[in-house]
Amino acid sequence: MSGMGDGYVGTAQDAVRIRRLEKQREAERRKIQELKTKTASAEGQPGLLRFGTSSSEILETAFKKETVGLVTREEYVEKRVNIRNKIEEEEKEKLQKLQQEEEELQLQKRKKRKIKGHSRLSFAEDFENGSEEEDGENNSEAANLRHGKLGKDPTVETSFLPDSEREAEEQAERERLKKQWLREQEQIKNEPLEITYSYWDGTGHRRVIQVRKGDTIGDFLRAVQQQLAPEFREIRTASVENLLYVKEDLIIPHQHSFYELIINKARGKSGPLFHFDVHEDVRTIADATIEKDESHAGKVVERHWYEKNKHIFPASRWEIYDPTKKWERYTIHGD
Repeated sequence: MSGMGDGYVGTAQDAVRIRRLEKQREAERRKIQELKTKTASAEGQPGLLRFGTSSSEILETAFKKETVGLVTREEYVEKRVNIRNKIEEEEKEKLQKLQQEEEELQLQKRKKRKIKGHSRLSFAEDFENGSEEEDGENNSEAANLRHGKLGKDPTVETSFLPDSEREAEEQAERERLKKQWLREQEQIKNEPLEITYSYWDGTGHRRVIQVRKGDTIGDFLRAVQQQLAPEFREIRTASVENLLYVKEDLIIPHQHSFYELIINKARGKSGPLFHFDVHEDVRTIADATIEKDESHAGKVVERHWYEKNKHIFPASRWEIYDPTKKWERYTIHGD
């Protein structure tokens, strides 16, 4: 390839662009050299305006060269006025020429912008600056570029850039996963849960009842009241608000649900709050660092009985359940 070294690995489009840029730079160098030559030849002319020199200095220099020897006062004034008029005319001509060149340059830029149209390439202007001869030779290549045959480079990492389409897809996926999770949780809440409890009035009366995992403690106590009412007169006349559910030495408030205790794997003072059956820890190794897996039957207690006996064991160990309080180890009896 002409102008390219043996190690060049670019595409044909890159080579075309490089050749055009090289020719453009060469043309600019020639223009600069011509300007330098014109400037150097003009330095010896007294009437021409030189860059970096004030009008008074130019006038004084030209006047000195014109008034060599003795001259009369009238000749002196006449020559000075003629030189000043000549310099002003040259300055006006140069100013008009510069304005004309600026207008032509702006016109060319507007034409190039119109020709470029909606090009998606950041370096498309470099192609437009090439010579007319090269534009004719590579007309098909430029047309292909303008029609978008060159798109995004698939090897470039663009995930960090804003992308409204991708963001919309991600938002839709998040909404789908959220709805799926809510459906799954609703199914879990509707699953049946068998609870072993003991009605405690000083002695234990163990019973089993079935509720839903999503039911609250208040719903559970309402079902317990209906189950115990035929057998215990005090339960028959008590309201649900006057019944307490005590699990692992903690009084669980009515608004908490079994689902909440299960999903959070809540812990009590003497065992887990998310197991509602009754089983013993059958492990033979007594290691204090290993959490016990032992569940006790929760107690249903009438509030009046609790207020009367809360200073006596086991009621003296009971306290209100606080979800923010973490029990690092289980305690038994009076610990």
